[in-house]
Amino acid sequence: MSSEMKNLIDAICEVSTYDFSDYSEKSFKRRVEKVIEDHRINIGDLIVKIKNSESFLEEIVKEITVNTTEIFRDTKTWQTLKNDILRKYKDKESIDIWHVGCSTGQEVYSILILLNEIGMMDKARIIATDLNTDVIDVAKKGVYKFREIDEFIESYDSVMMTNPNGNPNHIDVPYQKYIIINRRKNIIKIKPLLLNKVEYYKHDIILDGNIFGRKFDFIFCRNVLIYFNHQLQNKLFEFFYENINDDGALIIGRHEGMLGQISGKFKKIESIYLKNIS
Repeated sequence: MSSEMKNLIDAICEVSTYDFSDYSEKSFKRRVEKVIEDHRINIGDLIVKIKNSESFLEEIVKEITVNTTEIFRDTKTWQTLKNDILRKYKDKESIDIWHVGCSTGQEVYSILILLNEIGMMDKARIIATDLNTDVIDVAKKGVYKFREIDEFIESYDSVMMTNPNGNPNHIDVPYQKYIIINRRKNIIKIKPLLLNKVEYYKHDIILDGNIFGRKFDFIFCRNVLIYFNHQLQNKLFEFFYENINDDGALIIGRHEGMLGQISGKFKKIESIYLKNIS
């Protein structure tokens, strides 16, 4: 890691509890370069300002940690959840789900749509966490700027309006049941049916661990691990394994994966890792 990036990480650690030392160097550097460009500041002045202003520090951390997300991103994962995985949990009294690094919440609402269609939403307890309070505020409102509305509709329809397994009980579910689209403003809005089903918390997965007093049937941590180095990724995979129920699953991003011994503790289907208990 370059001395400039190390000095920045050290400065952030010095004045806060945030620690980016286990972030992927490439990802961290790319995000810092964007911060420098957006603020028209050099890294030396950035470090000075971080040390002297708590509000500026919080602003910079939010910019470094923001992640993009979409409704039904990576459609094959959601098709597999809908058609092959979720129904196996239908007889459980309750379903506990944790979205780690939930960002602006589109994938939280994706799973709620699936659960409601299977008749499982009322028994689901969903927690969504992120380090960035700005994205949590967006998630709670469920209103999104969407430049590619037709692309969103295509992703939605590929999950909710197709029946690849020939299920005789399949019913097409148009997006209008859950989402309002305003093409003039390029906005999509989640309907109230889904908005009040989630508990949102500011939370640092690295520092805070599991503060919720229970294990989970599903942990979603999608497109977060890619920003960490392999050592921290493996540490988190072990943590997830210990905090998933024996019949549960971890869902990660399409470009993320497990290496080494930890991979033997899960069975992979798409980006879904079912916990092995044997």
